[in-house]
Parts: sequence; structure tokens; C-alpha cells
Amino acid sequence: LCYHIGMKSNCNICPRNCNADRKTICGFCGAPQNLKVAHVGLHFGEEPCISGTKGSGTIFFSHCNLKCIFCQNSILRDGVVGKEISVEYLVEIFKHLEQMDAHNINLVSGMHYANEIIAALKIYKPKIPIVWNTNSYEKPETLEKLAGLVDIYLADLKFYDSNLSTKTAKCSNYFSVASQAITKMRALIPNDEYDSNGIMKKGLIIRHLCLPNHTEDSIAIVDYITKHYPTTTVSLMSQYTPYDKAKETLDLNRKLKPIEYNKVLRHLQKAHKGQIYAQDFSSATEDQIPAWDISTV
Repeated sequence: LCYHIGMKSNCNICPRNCNADRKTICGFCGAPQNLKVAHVGLHFGEEPCISGTKGSGTIFFSHCNLKCIFCQNSILRDGVVGKEISVEYLVEIFKHLEQMDAHNINLVSGMHYANEIIAALKIYKPKIPIVWNTNSYEKPETLEKLAGLVDIYLADLKFYDSNLSTKTAKCSNYFSVASQAITKMRALIPNDEYDSNGIMKKGLIIRHLCLPNHTEDSIAIVDYITKHYPTTTVSLMSQYTPYDKAKETLDLNRKLKPIEYNKVLRHLQKAHKGQIYAQDFSSATEDQIPAWDISTV
């Protein structure tokens, strides 16, 4: 652990409220004071309105404030890979991805670096949309700071039951926090906009990954979404594959079954009025794990 008792602390940017002085110690996420990036490049695995034909200009940030035990990117989650960069260097990455003709700039798990990202976007705001790709365990006041800088929220809504979120992410209040965060995202960008090719320019997409043996939790998430965001685009994912500690966890140590996913999907299709993205089961493979290459940073 990175904690050093008795030292001055001040990072409370996320709901963990670690109060850590990241110049000298690490909070729950393990992130240092400086930006840390693991990979930069065009990504074609997002929803069609995000990846399009030219790819999403993706920046994968190191570390995470959830630590899900089934995370397919555990070495990224734990900060094993990554290169520390300056705010000015992040600006140059924005420009580089823009020059690559990406549809957008996709900031993956950047919440714990929100202040530095905001500083970079105030120096240079790309002409293409900025995507905030998030686990949604965020504070509304942090999201408020992103107003006018972020164009698209690509937001997970992972767990409904607090026992499940505690077991899998050490986070008993995940749903209450994430649901408030998504409400804030929708308020900041109330309407979705697309270009003539169907590529999203502004908006919100809510993602949910179905877990094996937990279809009732997924249905509870679906019921919440259809009640509170009846026309918001939903991406229902089937790509779950047991990674990391999930391989040793009895109810999470296998892939999702088609019968489980289809039960949730049918429930969503019956109740939801907005666009739905359904994921192909071919994505549930370890081949989907990116090859982390910090030489791209």
C-alpha cells in the first residue's frame, strides 16, 4: 500500500475521498500526481457511433478507483503499465490523434486525472468531440468542471446491489453514486447529436456489462435505466470473461451464457424506447485485451 500515516493529504476528486497528497503518497486508485498513460491510438471496439469507420482516438490512462476483480485490464487498473507525462504533452497527444483523423478523442478512465485533463483541454480543445469514458464512480462537482469541455459521456452503470459491488469493486455505495453521476451527465448534455454519417457529436451512452449468475442485478439496472432515461442510448455488453481474481470467485469464474444475456436483452428491448446496442458473443475472448505499448505514448 502507498499510504503513509501522518502526512498531509488533499486528493478528494472522487467519491473515495482518500484525502491523499499524491505528490508523496497514493490513494485508493494508486495514481501519482502526474498524468500516467498506458496507450494511445485508434480504437475500433467501441459502439458504432463512437468508433465509426476511422476509429476513436483513444487515450488509456493508468490506475482506477474501482479495482473490479474481473477487470480485463488489471495491469492497467493497478498501474503496472504506463508512462508519466505532463499536461503540455497531453495537449500534443490530442493534436496527434486529431491529425490521425480520429472521429473523437476518447479519454478512458481519466477521472482521477480530471484536474490535469481539464487544464489540457483549456490549453487546446480539439475540433473533434471529447469522449469521457468512465466507470461513473464520480462526483457531480467534478463532472461540473467538465462542462463545455466534454461532448460525449460513455458511462458504465455496473452494479445495482451493494453486496455485489462491495464484493467485486470494494464499493458499497457504487449504485447511489453512479446513478447521481449519470443524472448529472444527462443534465450537462440533455440531447444527443449525430453527424450525417451517424457518428455521435454530443450525448450520453449508458453501458452495462452482464455478469454470469447475476441476471437479476442486470434486470434491476435495466429497470432503473428505462424509468429514468427512457430515450437514452443503452449498450448492453456480453463480453464478460473471467480475469484476474474472478477466476477464483465461484459465481464469476465462467463466461456469461447466451440464455443469461438474452434474458436481460429481451427485458431491455421490451421496455426501452431509446437506441440499443447489443454485443456479439464473439467479443467474450481474451483476444480483446489490448496489447499495452507505452511506445505509443
